[in-house]
Amino acid sequence: MARGLDHIVHAVRDLDAAAEFYRRLGFKVGARNTHPRDWGTQNHIVQLPGTYIELLAMADATEMAPHGPRFFSFGAFNRDFLAHGQGLSMLVLEGRGAPDVEAFRSAGISDFDLYEFEREGRRPDGTAVKLAFALAFASDPLAPDAGFFSILHRHPENFWNPAFQNHPNTATAVAGVVLVADNPSDHRAFLEAFAGPRGLVAGSSGITIKTPRGEIQVMRPGVFRDRFGTEPPTTQRGARLAAIRFAVRDLDMATEQIKTAATISSSRMGYAALGPDNALGATLVFERN
Repeated sequence: MARGLDHIVHAVRDLDAAAEFYRRLGFKVGARNTHPRDWGTQNHIVQLPGTYIELLAMADATEMAPHGPRFFSFGAFNRDFLAHGQGLSMLVLEGRGAPDVEAFRSAGISDFDLYEFEREGRRPDGTAVKLAFALAFASDPLAPDAGFFSILHRHPENFWNPAFQNHPNTATAVAGVVLVADNPSDHRAFLEAFAGPRGLVAGSSGITIKTPRGEIQVMRPGVFRDRFGTEPPTTQRGARLAAIRFAVRDLDMATEQIKTAATISSSRMGYAALGPDNALGATLVFERN
């Protein structure tokens, strides 16, 4: 099965400041949500059609569950990630729930059980709605600082809302996510099992998987610097999630909006980028649709 992008987790230390930063970039930012107590995390969501950015921070960690046999602790992973710095911590693809658990196990990329949880959501008018999710975790041992799972939305009609997807910066989609690795080809087998082999292209600069919704790219650090003009995260411990690519209708309008929030790190024909020093540990790329 080919799995498209569902969301990317942007882990931050100050959730209020991150939400305000994304608003100043020209995004509509959803209300604060609290995760299950055994996660100890909280978030704001930035929706685009079919994909979203999860701004995530720690909350009350007193009841956080540790990692265990066949149990991946979402909270513990992001706590440990934030102990070293802010940035993009997890890549999440659309999922099917239990069938993904079996598929990942058969492929040798997971031995975790399915994790299900519910929370209350709010429509723009304040009406409460039920949200429920089923998560199938996977793991790339060559990328210990990047988390991976697929997610099944039990009530998608209560989650996705076009009113949250119309952004002043004219962003229309997440065009892709970029990882950096010293040897991109080392991650090919994992990504083929995680995302599906459809549309995979390998070259001297790295690998690209064209998913049903957005691209997953893995580049060498030097290629990343040349491409985006920003500094990638260190790959000393393995591959890292480095950048989100946003497609925008009007790049000039997006650029003017971005300038109200931060200094643009790199501006080249067809895109503008914010580097990790200006974008809470991540590179955010805004490119002409």
